[in-house]
Amino acid sequence: MYVLAIDCGTQSLRGVVFDHSGKTLIRERELLAPYFGVEPGFAEQEAAVFWEALCAVAGRVMAAASGMDISIDGVTVTTQRDAVVLLDAGSEVLRPVIIWADQRKVAKARPMAWHHSLAFRVAGLRRTVEDLSRNFKGHWLQEHEPEVWSKVDKYVQLSAWLNYKLTGKLLDSVASQVGHIPFCYKHGRWEKQHSLKHDVFHIDNRLLCDLVQPGTVLGGLTEAAACESGLPAGIPVVASGSDKGCETLGVGCGDLTVASLSLGSQACVQTTSERYFETLRFIPPFPAVVPGMYNPEIQVYRGFWMLSRFLEEMGLDDTAEMEAALASVPAGSEGLILHPYWGAGIKMPEAKGAVLGFTDTHRKAHIYKAMIEGILFALKDGMGKIERKSGVRIERVMVSGGGSRSDAVCQMAADVTGRPVHRVQTWETSALGASVAGYVGLGVFSGFDEGIEAMVHPQEAFLPDAERVAVYERIFESVYSKLYRRLLPIYRRM
Repeated sequence: MYVLAIDCGTQSLRGVVFDHSGKTLIRERELLAPYFGVEPGFAEQEAAVFWEALCAVAGRVMAAASGMDISIDGVTVTTQRDAVVLLDAGSEVLRPVIIWADQRKVAKARPMAWHHSLAFRVAGLRRTVEDLSRNFKGHWLQEHEPEVWSKVDKYVQLSAWLNYKLTGKLLDSVASQVGHIPFCYKHGRWEKQHSLKHDVFHIDNRLLCDLVQPGTVLGGLTEAAACESGLPAGIPVVASGSDKGCETLGVGCGDLTVASLSLGSQACVQTTSERYFETLRFIPPFPAVVPGMYNPEIQVYRGFWMLSRFLEEMGLDDTAEMEAALASVPAGSEGLILHPYWGAGIKMPEAKGAVLGFTDTHRKAHIYKAMIEGILFALKDGMGKIERKSGVRIERVMVSGGGSRSDAVCQMAADVTGRPVHRVQTWETSALGASVAGYVGLGVFSGFDEGIEAMVHPQEAFLPDAERVAVYERIFESVYSKLYRRLLPIYRRM
């Protein structure tokens, strides 16, 4: 009995089959057409691109499984977060999917009930709440595409739509509800209609889909989906969670002593907690793939996307030249430091990207290393915020995402954070975490703890170097930690 884990990202869609010990048996990948925007800052993708890629990957997986004489007996889907799909009364897609990278916002926040507005002002959260309201894509659609909005019957995440395409049932996992939506993260359900969050996100609950716990069978694969994908009709489709949540599960981050660093296009630090706490005020921990648990998170919006953009602008086809040059640049990039907010966060809405300390001795290798150091400084800052709120020290770090493929980056992560850094046995950690949920749903494992123990295997550690740790600690404390406050007046003028 084997599960196919579908991992739908921004640039590609992967299909991975792991055995019950976490060994990769089959891996297929389909590149996605680049996302597009009709205006600067817009980021959209045709829904059909995701479905056609899923079917192409599934077909190749089935061909490979046939050659290996193994059966695919279940499917689970993990996707990028905060990707909005609009459906009409017939469950047809009304317009392109608005993905996480989209930066459109309405000009003015929606008015709130006076008592909610007063509460936010007293708490010092007025600006945060206004930014959330302005960033809610439903508000933009209501204002700018009223003819489309008038036809909306369901406002769902990409994960829900792919589940629907597979099963014919519009259901989604509690652990996939990460985005600008009126979701109660503490209790794992939609907020009541006249709640405080509904005063931020003006959307009726009837437009939202039903939710189930991770590890729940959503339904069987329909005949239509089987015909298009090549997968067996009737096999169970199991709920898992968002890509970051599945990554955190897939690296074995099971409590507050372990941090999961996702070194991908959207970099973040997450951990796993039995109790609910907000690392940043009004920014909730997300529901973990393990039911009843939470993933406190701090995000660096653009993350390692910056490195890809830098290489593209420098005319470099791959990272080999820059990776080789990292060792030639000392810790601290000889005084060059980067503030990595190419995309502003919710709590730092005025932030911009900044590079400080240029001299005539700096070359492109210095810029490349300073980018990595800047992202890692931001993640270290996030780790500190989580530790202060949880009261628990993070003892070790697990890494995943594209950046974790580099030994040099992993060593830098150990030196910047001052903790041992581990990878697990596969790069496909989102798919691995989703597979654990899939096997739990099929009854192969009695629970998530058993699945993690059987399938997730940390590899050798990258140990922090004391000399470099001291350099990075000095830079972090004396320079990086002061950057946003010092640059904020300039950011605001810009």
